[in-house]
Amino acid sequence: MPTSMPALASSVFAFAAAAALGVAGVAGVVAPSSARAEDAAAAGLDASAAWRSSQAAVGRRIGDFTLLDRRGEPVRLASYRGKPLLVSFIYTGCFQVCPANTRALHDAVRTLQKQYGEHRFNVVSIGFDQPADTPRAMKAFAAQHGLGLPDWDFLSPPAAIVAALTAEFGFRAQATPSGFDHVLQLSVVDGAGRLVHQFYGDRPASAALADVMQRLFDGTPLPEPSPLAALIDRVKLLCTYYDPVTGATRVDYSLAIEMAGGATFALAMLLYMLNEWRLRRRTRGGR
Repeated sequence: MPTSMPALASSVFAFAAAAALGVAGVAGVVAPSSARAEDAAAAGLDASAAWRSSQAAVGRRIGDFTLLDRRGEPVRLASYRGKPLLVSFIYTGCFQVCPANTRALHDAVRTLQKQYGEHRFNVVSIGFDQPADTPRAMKAFAAQHGLGLPDWDFLSPPAAIVAALTAEFGFRAQATPSGFDHVLQLSVVDGAGRLVHQFYGDRPASAALADVMQRLFDGTPLPEPSPLAALIDRVKLLCTYYDPVTGATRVDYSLAIEMAGGATFALAMLLYMLNEWRLRRRTRGGR
């Protein structure tokens, strides 16, 4: 039976997406604390496993962990329920990626607070490097980088719960001689305590973050991510790294270039198969 054009196009798109995701799974960096992709790979951080773990957390109801705030007072994660919550993981010994990423989040949160008003949602930054990320260290980190927006807490989990807590959010980190290689991930938790979305990269897209927050305020379900959106997210997770020359995080476009080459090949295949399909129809019609 001859293949229909919709089925043909679908097959080629699936091939292209699978090829692109396959490339992404083996050639990238997951927010290294020091340098390039080779360093992260050498440190043993499994980028594909990190992606799967992060995505598996979406839809999960977060448990009620108890952490310490900057004053050393216990804070239950359940106490944030009733409002949307943004959660990021940092370590205070990081001098490049975590400060830059947190300042970018600070700018995004400030924009959201201007747009929707204060006290509509909460933000927490959690220090995962225990016992180093004490309440005092978290307080110093926030003060040093001018992170003083309302409804934003900096929390220290007891060392005994770090593994369970990070696993709950699908967050992964790998110790290295210079610190940690870790996922640059911003988790969005709804008012019921369910993790509903993960943002990746050195800075969340303001428009996309605002759209998710608006839906949570309105009680509107979040749409299922498209294959293209999932692919872009995976590229962000895999390709962001610290540039020691500029002192900032940026995207390694080499993977994007490889993927563009793959897409070009897929398009050429689609055009070839389209031409073959037309020739077959013309031949059958001339009989």
